[in-house]
Amino acid sequence: MNTDEKLLITIIKISELYKKTSSSMLRNYGLTFCQHTVLRILDGSPNGRSTITNTSKMMLVTGPNLSGVARRLAKIGLIARKNDPNDERITLLEISPRGRELLRNISVEIDKLVKNYLQDYSPDQIFKMLMQLRKCL
Repeated sequence: MNTDEKLLITIIKISELYKKTSSSMLRNYGLTFCQHTVLRILDGSPNGRSTITNTSKMMLVTGPNLSGVARRLAKIGLIARKNDPNDERITLLEISPRGRELLRNISVEIDKLVKNYLQDYSPDQIFKMLMQLRKCL
């Protein structure tokens, strides 16, 4: 295996380890990793809203897969699903106040977990790594 491939495999391993560790923590809040990601995307979107299509593109999952996740989140009151008033073929997702509150409750643990992974790096080093990795996208 060449160094380039080793780098990409290491990135995948780190990602999978983070996903596994955070999934375990998120279960304590009744969420899956995917559900938490949807809430984070909506929380960071203008007016707390995004379409299923845009959200699925950001998550690199298919629309139908995201639809099931969105239905479950709506059922437990963490988001609302609405038809776009301009085009009823488009489904809008909107984070609820309860969803935002849950994210606030989770954020301390998530921040601690992330800091644990990156504790040996300065904010400047982390930013530089981020910029370098984004060039690959």
